[in-house]
Amino acid sequence: MEHFAATVALVGLVIVIASLLSGALERSGLPLVAVFLGLGVAIGPAGLSLVDIRLGSPTLQVLATLGLALVLFSDAVTIDTGELRRERALVLRLLGPGTLLPAATTAAAAWLLLEVPPASAAIVGAALASTDPVILRGVLRSGAVGPRVRLALRLETGMNDVVLLPILAVAILLSRAGVSSDEAMVHDVGRALLGLFVLGPLLGAFVGWVGITALVQVRGRLGVRRDYESLYALGLAFTGYAAAEAVGGSGFLAAFAAGLVVAAQDVELCDCFMEYGEATAEMLLLFTFVAFGTSPIWSGLEVVDPRTLAFVGVALLVRPAVLVPVLGRSGLAPGERRIIALLGPRGLSALLLALLAVYAGVPGAARLFAVTSLVVLVSLVLHGTAIAVFLRRNRPAVSRTPSTSPRDDASTAAPMETETDAERITLDELDGMLGRGEPVVVVDSRSAKSYDADQLEARGAVRLLPDDPVREAERLRLPRDTTLAVFCA
Repeated sequence: MEHFAATVALVGLVIVIASLLSGALERSGLPLVAVFLGLGVAIGPAGLSLVDIRLGSPTLQVLATLGLALVLFSDAVTIDTGELRRERALVLRLLGPGTLLPAATTAAAAWLLLEVPPASAAIVGAALASTDPVILRGVLRSGAVGPRVRLALRLETGMNDVVLLPILAVAILLSRAGVSSDEAMVHDVGRALLGLFVLGPLLGAFVGWVGITALVQVRGRLGVRRDYESLYALGLAFTGYAAAEAVGGSGFLAAFAAGLVVAAQDVELCDCFMEYGEATAEMLLLFTFVAFGTSPIWSGLEVVDPRTLAFVGVALLVRPAVLVPVLGRSGLAPGERRIIALLGPRGLSALLLALLAVYAGVPGAARLFAVTSLVVLVSLVLHGTAIAVFLRRNRPAVSRTPSTSPRDDASTAAPMETETDAERITLDELDGMLGRGEPVVVVDSRSAKSYDADQLEARGAVRLLPDDPVREAERLRLPRDTTLAVFCA
């Protein structure tokens, strides 16, 4: 009961601290994960000794499994298939040579410098080729980078894991094959490859399709509360994972396939997941960072030596060295290519991928995880600092156009107020207000995905981005003495 109470308290701390610090850290550009690594140290053996989560802990395994499944599912859900078609050349460069060459080069460096077997080197190379979406979230949500840079970073962080996961899985199979008989090895590898490339994706896609079909039917006949739709999306992620694992398939690829089907079939559910489900997934990932911070990630400091430090340098420098020439004919300006190449932090996704080898029983997996942890720690310091400085220098200021109205001049002196319990208005009521000449502004606050996918627009509507509505309203100079009729779906 003592450990249970400590765990519950830890969950509460993660939620409270993440909520209170989210705004300040977003403005500063500092990575939120660094705060939670520090929280892990504070409550771990080096601090108050409230929690001690070791590398082989079942708790860490559960957190890592759920975290990686949600990372892959949420990455897939936020993919715009139309955007992928339009930018297929950029996607192929990022996920082809832009991902595979750094993985191969890092693996070669691990084989030469760390003197590990080729299969183990491939595990490290695949894990460290993954760039972290959590650390880059502040950049992606800000206006500090142009739309194509933001698109490239979002596509890379959202999809390179699904390219690297099969490489990692095959490398794990080959690493474990050395301790099996030849006949057993062939049988196990064949069955695992079938589950990895066939059963997992097919079952995940099937779960996603059945889930969306059922939701559409129930929504049309009985209605479904929007907040429960976000939980429904999380349920599809976990169901797809469990269904694939039950038959020997890859639950992680199943979660990604389920997310792709959701993204392709139901835009409303995708937007709903982004509103609530993505925040839930982010909380779980931050909780996983706390678990890593109690003890496991600091194992990276135990393997520091000249050869390991040389490997860390290669692992962090190979991506920019590859991406700058690979993106040469992508239509991006030289400055944009440099920004994309430099903003490639290693973080939770690399740790989660390396942890798969530990729980698969790969010989020497603890050392592989320690080396990966060292790269992540150095990356947090270097990339975290660079991102903070970059955001401070490039964050756009809120424009304030001079007003010609005395009423407007007075109103801009006070911050925009928001109504926490806004009234709903029907279309008939809106028509009546417009017909009577009452001051009404129709506001289109749909998500970018819904807005881009719809060819229809409300006549006279003002487009207001939903990410930061108060600042957007001030920027657009929306009058304060009028009714705002906002629609978001």
